[in-house]
Amino acid sequence: MSEIREYIGIILIVIGLGFDFLGVLGLVRLPDVYNRLQAATKCVTFGSAGILLGVFVLQGLNSFGFKALLGIVFIFLTSPVAAHAISQAAHRARIPLSKKTVIDQYEEDKELKEGNNVSS
Repeated sequence: MSEIREYIGIILIVIGLGFDFLGVLGLVRLPDVYNRLQAATKCVTFGSAGILLGVFVLQGLNSFGFKALLGIVFIFLTSPVAAHAISQAAHRARIPLSKKTVIDQYEEDKELKEGNNVSS
């Protein structure tokens, strides 16, 4: 039974590494900060979660496995929030979008105008 658990854990870790590789590839290949942030956030979130889930499967329900589960929860909670904050700050700093960008939802909604800013 433990042999199957080892194979499943290793497969999850390899899948996580694949997602991390795709995130790095997105950082290198995509045209602007917004696209790069989207690729990095999604791929690295799933990649790190896959690696930690593989570690949990390999370790089992001990203190190390529990810490891996806590790491997954932490990543899923903080990564989207951090990506949103970074993209909003980039938009406020007027970092230009790629010429291939079709729509700028922040600009259309006028969320970042000085008078409509709720967060400050």
